[in-house]
Amino acid sequence: MRNVVILAGGSGTRLWPMSRDDRPKQVLPLAAGQSLLRVAYNRLLGLVAPENIYVCTVGAITDVVRKELPELGPHNIIGEPARRDTANAVGLASAVVARNNPDAIVAFVGSDHLISPEDEFRTAIEHGFEVVEARGRSLVTFGIEPTHPHTGLGYIERGEPIEGTSAYVVDRFREKPDRATAEEYLATGRFWWNSGMFVWRASTVLNVLDTLLPDSAARLREVAAVWDTPAREATLAEIYPGLRKISVDYAVMEPASQGKVDADVVVVPMPVHWLDVGSWAALADTYDADPNGNRTDSSTLSCLLDSHDNIIVTDDPDHLVATVGLRSHIIVHTQDVTMVCPLSDGERVKELVAQVQSDHADYI
Repeated sequence: MRNVVILAGGSGTRLWPMSRDDRPKQVLPLAAGQSLLRVAYNRLLGLVAPENIYVCTVGAITDVVRKELPELGPHNIIGEPARRDTANAVGLASAVVARNNPDAIVAFVGSDHLISPEDEFRTAIEHGFEVVEARGRSLVTFGIEPTHPHTGLGYIERGEPIEGTSAYVVDRFREKPDRATAEEYLATGRFWWNSGMFVWRASTVLNVLDTLLPDSAARLREVAAVWDTPAREATLAEIYPGLRKISVDYAVMEPASQGKVDADVVVVPMPVHWLDVGSWAALADTYDADPNGNRTDSSTLSCLLDSHDNIIVTDDPDHLVATVGLRSHIIVHTQDVTMVCPLSDGERVKELVAQVQSDHADYI
């Protein structure tokens, strides 16, 4: 049976101060008035039955997720008591989905992507399901054809095509490159952006985790075994926060692509415009620019004198943001925080959040 899990456990620190612990970016109305989570859910409709759509998120915001997606059944929200990165999230979700169906096939998609056209997205995920149905040992990921030498994303180098499918062997995964290396990748025509989306049989990835992350795999199976019992929350709270924090790329996909387990890693192309809304600069790509290159969302009131190439956002439609002679900065205003930083330092907002957590924790 085909299933889809939306991974919605990220903290969205690079979109602070809008994104907070109790209102992370995926539930904020950042996509033309809709939340990124709602958009992610809607583009799955018609791909699998609604009862086979799950959301894996942090337990602290499960009520927010239920309010955002009231059509989800109570058993379709998988709450993590702590953030332990994506290897544990996909392991937990795979074990939970498979508890009543060991042959379940599970696709994992993000909650913080803007994707168009959505028909191409659904077609690619459908191809991923077909590959796994035909090749039960395959771990499928999806590659986005790069439009520019992005230095903030990982890359997948594709190898030979797999006969009878739309997939390719994965030669290797590459970490975020510098500009010169990214340009080299594009010149070869063999590299795609790593989308962070996957399809596999739940049993296959759990067996892989048994080999590559055995302690965590055993403990995740313990949690899944009591999932439908009153012991769930206590068992989760006891086990999950102590699991090794590691990404699925490091823990599973990279070593599997190197032949270290009884599984193969393949990549299916996803020919879409794909925006990972992970920073203010990325989000600003969805805003219209004025003649001076300044980008604001539709609700922001601003007066910009001799100011160029700025990103300006406020969640208060009655609050005026005024600048003089400002170049290439980010200004974000909320009810209790105003953040200003050079556009070139946008990736350092994560550092700033760590400092605020230390000095002013109430604002996180």
